Amino acid sequence: MGTRGTGSEAAPRSRRGARPSTRASMADVARLAGVSGQTVSRVSNGSLAVREDTRRRVLEAMETLGYSPNTAARALRSGSFETIGVIAHRLARTGESRTVEGVVRAAHERGHTVTLLDLESTAHEDVSAAAMRLSHQAIDGLIIIRAETADASQVALPSTLPVVVADAGFGGDLPMVGGDHAAGARAAVEHLLALGHRTVHHVAGPVGSIPAQARLDAWRAVLCEHGIVPPEPVRGDWTSASGEAVGAALAARSEATAVFCANDEMAAGLMLALTRAGRRVPEDVSVVGFDDIPLAGYLTTPLTTVRQPFAEIGALLVDRLMARIEDPAAAPGGAVLVPCELVVRESTAPPR
Repeated sequence: MGTRGTGSEAAPRSRRGARPSTRASMADVARLAGVSGQTVSRVSNGSLAVREDTRRRVLEAMETLGYSPNTAARALRSGSFETIGVIAHRLARTGESRTVEGVVRAAHERGHTVTLLDLESTAHEDVSAAAMRLSHQAIDGLIIIRAETADASQVALPSTLPVVVADAGFGGDLPMVGGDHAAGARAAVEHLLALGHRTVHHVAGPVGSIPAQARLDAWRAVLCEHGIVPPEPVRGDWTSASGEAVGAALAARSEATAVFCANDEMAAGLMLALTRAGRRVPEDVSVVGFDDIPLAGYLTTPLTTVRQPFAEIGALLVDRLMARIEDPAAAPGGAVLVPCELVVRESTAPPR
């Protein structure tokens, strides 16, 4: 059994990947790295308030000693696991992945880590099961991305767990942060009408999606306010393939000179279908998307779209969750809608 020496050799050394003979402590790491215990704690928690050369020295000492922070003991001392849970729905989709990216960055800046579950379904029983699973994994609070149900009572959440939701229809039942989909869609449709188009067709998102419904309702409302009978919307599933599929039908309609798509991927597929049908964008058909994905400005015809501030939404979700963690008895605070911005590029022009 190893023995503890003095000075710089106060803790047992271990070869890379080998298990030390006794468990190293935070004090051992601090002595070997020549820093305070508080600095070791900050590095363990992922805090950004540590100089890079100091961080590297501490990490090297941790590896040499085989030190692993005891999160359970730390939670007992501080009352916090310094970890938040996130439930996402189909993380491969742009909106979800970029919102989660914003959450992870904001959590890291607060010295917190993120435990993520990605669901294929937003059925209330699946969200409930995921929330219960995460609540057993040492988290301080939970963020649910895209809770696609209008009734919070259907989702069974641990009563003691602070929860914040993104783009949900829960009303005032839970704190909510989301993009202002309705105002963004209004800006898109008003832009096309101001260019002189007599009507605007719509490629909607899937049934049951709260953002898709908000964008569809706003599109319809703007046309009605201008005395225009809305044409029948066509449905996609957020993918480029679905945009291409419905685009083939829209391309055959000569009166379709302007189309507002519920997201950029469907807009890209629509533009491909129009091009293949011999209809030019924007000379024959103007197209507007939603989200402003990184690719939107680099399509053959750069896409006019509505930019969602995903990083800001992620940061606000973390801010509101931290407030709930610090004061669980406080009122939920209702919904926060973050403005979306119309970005005009070459895919829109006056009709011929």
